Amino acid sequence: MNELAQIEAATVADAPAIRALIRSAYALYVPRIGREPAPMQADMHALIARGGVYALRVGGKLSGSVRLTAKGNALELNNLVVDPAVQGHGFGRLLMSFAEEAARKRGFGALTLYTNEKMVENIALYPRLGFKETERRKENGFDRVYFRKQIGR
Repeated sequence: MNELAQIEAATVADAPAIRALIRSAYALYVPRIGREPAPMQADMHALIARGGVYALRVGGKLSGSVRLTAKGNALELNNLVVDPAVQGHGFGRLLMSFAEEAARKRGFGALTLYTNEKMVENIALYPRLGFKETERRKENGFDRVYFRKQIGR
């Protein structure tokens, strides 16, 4: 891991900064989807209070976040986000590796996630990271694409 990068459990005090990061990172998708993607509408205070939200700090500055939730026999990765100002420096992959390691440590054999079908960059990226598309469905008014990655324990 980059010695300046740390991933730790987010605190409620991080909620406004994580929400701002999400709004910044997802803004480009609003015109494609025709409305704000679900992560932009999430109540970060409540999600952080429930646990499973992690903050990426680079040089002490909040630069990314990921939410992990147990779902059946898999750990669901929800809303991996990196500050647009530091995208392209491997922090997304660092968060993804963190999620995979968390799944292993908790005894899960798979990591799952979903994205909006109009987030074509994500749909192209996830198979390169070892994920396989499992289904597409409309959920809460969004057209979602679901992925699963088997991981060794």
